[in-house]
Amino acid sequence: MRIFTRDELRTLAESPQTPCVSLYMPTHRLPTENQQDRTRLKNLIREAQEGLLAYGLRPAEAETLLEPAVKLVEAIPFWKDKRDGLALFLTPAMFRYYQLPITFEPLVVVGHRFHIKPLLTLLGGNEFFVLALSQNAVRLFEGSRVGLSAIDDLEGVPKSLADALKYDELIKQLQFRTGLGVGGARGERAAMFHGQEAQDTKERIQRYFRQIDQGLRELLREAQAPLVLAGVEYLLPIYKEVNTYQHVLNGGITGNPEGVNPEDLHRQAWALVEPYFKREQQEAAARFRKLAGTGRTSQDAREIVPAAYHGRVECLLVAVGRQQWGDFDPGTSQAHLHAEAQPGDFDLLDLAATQTLLHGGAVYAVEPAEVPDGALLAAIWRY
Repeated sequence: MRIFTRDELRTLAESPQTPCVSLYMPTHRLPTENQQDRTRLKNLIREAQEGLLAYGLRPAEAETLLEPAVKLVEAIPFWKDKRDGLALFLTPAMFRYYQLPITFEPLVVVGHRFHIKPLLTLLGGNEFFVLALSQNAVRLFEGSRVGLSAIDDLEGVPKSLADALKYDELIKQLQFRTGLGVGGARGERAAMFHGQEAQDTKERIQRYFRQIDQGLRELLREAQAPLVLAGVEYLLPIYKEVNTYQHVLNGGITGNPEGVNPEDLHRQAWALVEPYFKREQQEAAARFRKLAGTGRTSQDAREIVPAAYHGRVECLLVAVGRQQWGDFDPGTSQAHLHAEAQPGDFDLLDLAATQTLLHGGAVYAVEPAEVPDGALLAAIWRY
C-alpha cells in the first residue's frame, strides 16, 4: 500500500514522459458495489481514450497506454477491499494508483503533466494517521474527514504487544496510579513505576515501542500529517517518550482500541485533529488578509503560477473541485489562462499548488468558500 507523500508527489510532478493520463473516481467499501465501481472505471478509461486520440495518439498507442488500467478492471481481488477513492496515473512508461481515504468526483485529465490537485488535501490539511496500540495488534490507519482506512503490510513493525512482551505477565507487574502527569489537563493517567522490577518492565515496553517507532520511521519519512495515538492510558505517555515522529498530537484516544470499530475510532480522532486543521487554515487566511495590499500577496494565477514555479510562494490557499485551464512556459515565465480546456492544457491551480509544495511551501486545499474574497487561490510571497 502506497502512502501519498511529497516523494510520491515529486515522482508524479517530474514525470518526463507524455502524454499523462490522470483518472479519479469514488469507490465503495461494500463488496456489493464492486460492479458499480468497475463499470465507472471502464467509462473513465473510455473517456481517457478519447482524450488521447484528441491529443494526437493513434488508436493502438492509446490502447497500449491504457492497458494497465483495463487489466485493473478485471482484477477481481483488487475490488474486494476498497477505500473511499481511487486515483490512477499513466504514461507510456509509468502506471501508479492510490487507494485513498478520500472520495473524488469522477475526473479524467489528459495533458502534458499529471493532474494532482485532488490529492493535495492529503498534503494540505486534511490527512492524519491513527496508531492503535493494543494487546493483540498494532495497527496504523490513514484518515481524512470522511473516514479511516487501515494500512496493511507494516513492514518492520512488530505485530502485537502480547507477542513481543508477554503482555499479560507484564501488566500484572505494572503498577500505576491516577495522576495529572503527561497531558493531565486532558484527563490522561500517568504510569507510576515502583522498584527495580517495575523499572525493568517500563524499559522493556520502551524497547518494544522503539521497534514500532523505527518501523514507522521509513513509512512516514516524508509525511507531515498529525499522528493520533490510541491505546490504554498508561501506554500513551510511554510511547511518546520514545517517539521520533515530529507530528504526534497532544492527548490521544484512551482505552483499548481493539473493540472499537473504525467509524467510532474516526469520530474520536477527528474530534482531535479538526481543530488543529481549522486553526492552521484560519491562521493562513488571516495572515493573507493582513498582508493584502503590501505587495506580499496575490490572487492572480498569472502571477502565482510562475512565482510558485520559481519557489517564491510561501503559503497558498487553493480551491478544491475547481480548475483554471491554461498553459505555462517556464522559459518565458508566462502563464496563459483559457476559459475552457484546450488540447494540451492543464489546470494552473494544480501546477501552482504542486510547485509550492515541491519548494517547501505550505498549501491548504480548501472548499472554494474558504479562499479569501471568493477567489480560486490566494498566495503569500516569501519575499
